[in-house]
Amino acid sequence: MLHHLVGKGQMLDGWMQTLPLPAQRWLDGGYLAVGTFFVLSGFVMSLSYRHSVWTRQSLLRYGAARFGRIYPAYLVSLLIVSPWIVDFLNAGAPRVHKAAMLANYGFVLQGWTGNLGVSWNTPAWSLSCEFFFYLCFPLAVTCLGGSGWRKLAVVVGLCLLLPAALSYFSVPTIWKPIYRLADFLIGIAIAGLYETLSRTRLWRRGFWLYVPAIVAGVLAVAYPELAGNRISLNGLMRPVNAVLILGLALGGGAAARTLAVRWIAYLGQASYSMYIVHIPLLWWYRRLCFDQNQFLPKPAAAVLFLLATVAVSGAMLRWVEEPANRGIRRWAEARYGS
Repeated sequence: MLHHLVGKGQMLDGWMQTLPLPAQRWLDGGYLAVGTFFVLSGFVMSLSYRHSVWTRQSLLRYGAARFGRIYPAYLVSLLIVSPWIVDFLNAGAPRVHKAAMLANYGFVLQGWTGNLGVSWNTPAWSLSCEFFFYLCFPLAVTCLGGSGWRKLAVVVGLCLLLPAALSYFSVPTIWKPIYRLADFLIGIAIAGLYETLSRTRLWRRGFWLYVPAIVAGVLAVAYPELAGNRISLNGLMRPVNAVLILGLALGGGAAARTLAVRWIAYLGQASYSMYIVHIPLLWWYRRLCFDQNQFLPKPAAAVLFLLATVAVSGAMLRWVEEPANRGIRRWAEARYGS
């Protein structure tokens, strides 16, 4: 959210210009956290489904559960910006273009099509990646689920090289789900490493992993020149994210204990709603409370927006995400059996 608020012309643009350059880079690099969540997604899903037996019925239940996890909150985000969507449909654009835009947003295809020319909900491109990962997951977890730590370590290494290999073979860079699959596969692999390491002396000593990862991540984003020009920040952050999540999962230390606090864990559960609705909410906030009526200084307006978005996200978790997810799962259980 801070990444979008410090952009040019946004509420925290002027404030960010007063900060030292490393701090500006760190705030502007908020988009890099998407990769962290891709790794985390593979990690959590692998722990949940690692020992599943995949049959036709279990695959259908799995698909329904994954749809219920993502789409209800995403649909709410589209409803929030529906006035702008209606304005677009009533404008003079060709019908084919309008149909393409509706298909892109309705079927969550933004990550495959590059720049769409509208920004109803720019972070939604990552959901097209997640849906692609979900399609790949049963095969990936079957291949990696019972692997030893040596094989998993090799898989992590190959995943780090995968984006470079795709680029070498001229795979279009606009196909973001293909390029970001490496993050998700790394998450699956480190889930296997976690199960192995949790039975060693590293259990409850994960700070030996996540503290160096945090330091390395902060330095990489704040001082990208240290890595040179041959490695992208996304590529540099992949091993950092892997070590960070593995260390936090093993536990121990102040950071792991803090993240386990009940209200912070609740914010973690609400983070998906927070992520997917903050841009639609920003459209309304700027229109109703900021652009037309600048009754607050820009930094204060930004803080108010952040607090309001957190509140809305918590409400969405309780009244939209969880009920919809439960309802879709129950429907799938009733239809496809246990």
